[in-house]
Amino acid sequence: MAKWLPAALDYIAQWLDFQLRSTGQPGCVVAVAEKGEIVLERAFGTAALGGRTALTPRHRFRVASHSKTFTAAGILKLREEGRLSLDDPAGRHVEGLDPGVGAATLAQLLSHSAGVTRDGDDTGQWMGRRPFLNQRELRAALARPTPIEANTRFKYSNHGFGLLGLVIEAVTGEAYGDWIRRAIVEPAGLAETAPDMPAAGATPLASGHSGELPLGRRVVIPGDTPTHALASATGFVSTAADLARFFGQLDPAAKRGILSVASRREMTRPQWRNPDAEVERHYGLGTMSGRTAGLDWFGHGGAFPGYISRTLVLPGHDLAVSVVSNAVDGLANPWAEGVAHVFATFARHGAPTAKVEGWAGRWWSIWRAGDLVPMGGKVLLADPALATPFLDAAEITPAGPDEGRITRAQGYNSHGEDVRLVRDRRGAATELWYAGSKLVPEAKLAAEMKKRYGG
Repeated sequence: MAKWLPAALDYIAQWLDFQLRSTGQPGCVVAVAEKGEIVLERAFGTAALGGRTALTPRHRFRVASHSKTFTAAGILKLREEGRLSLDDPAGRHVEGLDPGVGAATLAQLLSHSAGVTRDGDDTGQWMGRRPFLNQRELRAALARPTPIEANTRFKYSNHGFGLLGLVIEAVTGEAYGDWIRRAIVEPAGLAETAPDMPAAGATPLASGHSGELPLGRRVVIPGDTPTHALASATGFVSTAADLARFFGQLDPAAKRGILSVASRREMTRPQWRNPDAEVERHYGLGTMSGRTAGLDWFGHGGAFPGYISRTLVLPGHDLAVSVVSNAVDGLANPWAEGVAHVFATFARHGAPTAKVEGWAGRWWSIWRAGDLVPMGGKVLLADPALATPFLDAAEITPAGPDEGRITRAQGYNSHGEDVRLVRDRRGAATELWYAGSKLVPEAKLAAEMKKRYGG
């Protein structure tokens, strides 16, 4: 384990707790795996608003398009067994397809470059207005021409991964859910993962939630909807820990994996750039990839009615991060990337030295909360309200146990000014004086504000 990792994990838990409170989200779970072993697993919030059940790491979530990575792993597994080729046209395995759909190769379907429709002509399944497509309905949709020609650009398609599920069934002679569980889920050691709902081992399930608008309040979206023929695109039910374990095994450098190193390299290698997007992102074979805070990553995200989830693998550090949230406006995406930012910051500065360890703590003013976070021989003043808490963070260089100086800060901050801690008789810090401003613990500020402003 990297020397800085324990301190980074401690701060990630503190930061996410603040994020959940400040954003009004129902709940989230974070898990981090290092070299396949879970080193952080924390749950925040509630499993269902209006109930009394606290969210736990054992609650399952609908992880939606993470399903595509499981399906892609299944196709690569069949390729390793010599039962198909990525150059096979889909029509070689599945009958009744439109000629253009049938000519699309498995590699094109896996990389979303087959030109297949995203969700068909009626996407009501994503709005709670209709069930997900059964096999007859999916086949009927795949018998229609593609909106664009294959191999012209990246065009995301749930129907395309539904077709890959049909390919798996045709090649194996088994139902998709049965085969993927036996060939991929179980060998990966995932005891809390199932291909669809309802499914044995898929409970307890955290309830999903709407946003606060237009009703002015969140309502529960149960989340137990089966996805039928689209399970291979969006059906999976899992936990943050299982996702971190599974995606970590796809790292080509991982010592243990259900696929060969060559297959893992092929899955995670960028194939197509996402066009017309402000942020540079790529897609491989059932995996997304990009770069955050100077760290390369691959993984996937998921959006299901009531749930948002995101998983990142940082190959250079043997780390996998998964964040699952139970609301349609869940912040799993910025939170997962925020974790990557935290890791990058600690990796750059290193583990805190003994000289600065006593400076850790959260301090409040009526403007904001600030976190003193020791790392290396300095202390950073983080903003836990930000999705990237160390953005433009000032650096404090302690001159002793309770005195220091702001030695690095952006121009609108207080570069060069003094910082000091005030302690009580027992040695506990009770005040932080930062460039002339007194910051206090949360409870003390709350009492002060109530006295001054009422409420």
